[in-house]
Amino acid sequence: MLQKIILAGFGGQGVMSMGQLLAYAGLVEKKHVSWIPSYGPEMRGGTANCSVTISDEEVSSPIITEPDTLIVLNRPSLEKFEKDVKRGGRLLINSSLIQIESQRQDLQVLKIDASEMAREIGNNRVSNMIILGAFIELTRSVTLESVIGALKQVLPEYRYNLIPLNRQALEKGIQLAKGI
Repeated sequence: MLQKIILAGFGGQGVMSMGQLLAYAGLVEKKHVSWIPSYGPEMRGGTANCSVTISDEEVSSPIITEPDTLIVLNRPSLEKFEKDVKRGGRLLINSSLIQIESQRQDLQVLKIDASEMAREIGNNRVSNMIILGAFIELTRSVTLESVIGALKQVLPEYRYNLIPLNRQALEKGIQLAKGI
């Protein structure tokens, strides 16, 4: 199994946290992983993306030029990275914030109204976890339990009270992807 993922959005949307969670979950499962962050110059609202590789074998290069999966949380990220996804790859879109359609006909596209779903849960900051849950279900590259365990590596201790909320959001994404 080899999964190359690019996650992209605005700073503050949890893009880096999603990537870290995937990388830590892969480590917990004794997989080979890489995580490379890329930030715009702004603290919040600027662009942010990261590349994550999860593999059963050693990763030869952490640089991703043709991702298997692209997860985008804003329109500029879709416009920038969509062309790079490998033919037959996956595109997960937060359709709450991206109103344009994919220009590619050769991808599995999943539009997730993640911001609205997060509001229904009671916290709009977990929209990224809903999309991550869908990714977990679609690819099976890591397990839900590994991601939950990884939350303790990514979240500061004073935020551990948010783990049940994050689990709920991940489970919502998993259920959404099961319906596909």
